[in-house]
Amino acid sequence: MEAPAKNLLATAAAAVTVVLWASSFVAIRHGGREISAGALSLARLTVGSVLLGVFLLIRRRQQPAERQWPAKRDWIPLLAFGLLWFGVYNLTLNEAERRLDAGTAAMLIHIAPLLIALLAGLTLGEGFPRPIVLGSLVAFAGVLVIGISTSTGRAETWGVILCVTAAISYAVGVVSQKPLLSRLPAALVTWLGCTIGAIVCLPFAPQLIHDLQSASGATIWWVIYLGAFPTALGFTTWAFALRRTSAGALGTTVYAVPVIAIALGWLFLDETPALLALAGGTLCLAGVAISRRTRRSSR
Repeated sequence: MEAPAKNLLATAAAAVTVVLWASSFVAIRHGGREISAGALSLARLTVGSVLLGVFLLIRRRQQPAERQWPAKRDWIPLLAFGLLWFGVYNLTLNEAERRLDAGTAAMLIHIAPLLIALLAGLTLGEGFPRPIVLGSLVAFAGVLVIGISTSTGRAETWGVILCVTAAISYAVGVVSQKPLLSRLPAALVTWLGCTIGAIVCLPFAPQLIHDLQSASGATIWWVIYLGAFPTALGFTTWAFALRRTSAGALGTTVYAVPVIAIALGWLFLDETPALLALAGGTLCLAGVAISRRTRRSSR
């Protein structure tokens, strides 16, 4: 396939991911009203794992010659990817959105691309150029502003802490996932990560059964949507795009997620973040933009 066509496909896949991931913040906010954080994580990951497993079975029949299982060296990054990005990320984000609106949570989560750049400096020998340090300080200032804007109670402060924890898990998950995609199909990596995350969340099975018995039909459909689209489809299109571009370059596309999440939160949940939270989110994104602009100019 020619390079322009590959770039176009990667861009299209990234765009699908952005829209689906933005919608997940609204779905989590809605589902969290009736289903607890751990139960919601287990339900979402189980639906995603089952759908991806069915897709892989169909694909294996159509392409039997394609390698279908990771080597021994792949399992450590796979476990890190599944445990952190699917397990810890979902648990902390779901719990955070019981305290914060969808838009504010989305803004906090998307300091992760900047964290990815910092991790690359630590693990890949890229160093710490001055503008990246400056971008980190600006983004951290944004986190502090959001924390102040939501500090009306202990629960809201914990929501910010949980979102930052989710962002760290997100960043480490991307760093763990990237090398796997050069050796394994994107859908397989996504399915294994999703399945590992679901296994981690199995202790919440009794709570899930209890919550589903009293949940409304609308909430159950939101949970199915979470597993089918933002998880099964969204993470697969992300892996497809990540396999064809660098993590840093792809990270710039997810900066649009908070904006779309705020719009969807206003449309479906009648939620709008406080003005100070919006200012903090703007600082977070500005810090990431400073870092990205610097990396491009240095190249």
